[in-house]
Amino acid sequence: MKASLRRRDCDTIWWKQGEKAKAWVVSAAAMGFLAYFFYRSPYALPALVPVGVYCYRNLRKRKRERYRQELTSQFRECILAVAAALQAGYCAENAFVECGRDMKMMYGQNAVICKELEQIRRGLAVNITLEELLSDFAARNGCEEIDQFAQIFSLAKRNGGNMAAIIKNSAALIGRKIEQRQEILTLLSGRRMELNIMKIMPFGILAYVGLGNPGYFAPLYGNLAGVGIMTGCLGVYLAAFALAERVMDHMTVSG
Repeated sequence: MKASLRRRDCDTIWWKQGEKAKAWVVSAAAMGFLAYFFYRSPYALPALVPVGVYCYRNLRKRKRERYRQELTSQFRECILAVAAALQAGYCAENAFVECGRDMKMMYGQNAVICKELEQIRRGLAVNITLEELLSDFAARNGCEEIDQFAQIFSLAKRNGGNMAAIIKNSAALIGRKIEQRQEILTLLSGRRMELNIMKIMPFGILAYVGLGNPGYFAPLYGNLAGVGIMTGCLGVYLAAFALAERVMDHMTVSG
């Protein structure tokens, strides 16, 4: 893309104000909890820094997924509005500009699709082609449906044809794909809840035993043997945690 238009940073797009700091706080809290639970010592915190980084990256990935789901859903309505504008006689460039006004009325000016359409409007104002702007839009956000639309639009613009009909058909296809994905995510939401319960269950059980029998776990703290045993338990837990997340992600992608 031409240097006359500054690209939006993806990390800034995904995080709203204060959310990035909150994610770091949650990650630091997870480190503190594990240091206390497994070692009862703040000296374990430096060794748990990789865990905090992993936690932050996991939160960032979940935020990115939610952002893409929201953007894809709004993008479907966007291209339907573009198709209607084309049928009303607008050219493709003006149709996207007009669509931006419709999306602000529908979702509010802070909606993710409105910010992306504003980026397109600004790009058109400095003579960047619509095909290039749509390709950049798809590349920055990593949405498969938007990338497919950008390719279809580029081919239609290059080869000619009924642009309104092409976009309307594209919206219908993308809409069906979004609906199927939403159904899959709904089915997997129950599995995700079960996984979250399994993540906290070991701590709940051990906390219950510790409260019912004060001093029961005392021999595991403050000595090398206890540190070795608890480090092994922590390693097994973290490995199971990472494996469960990987399986869930694979189920989501394959679905």
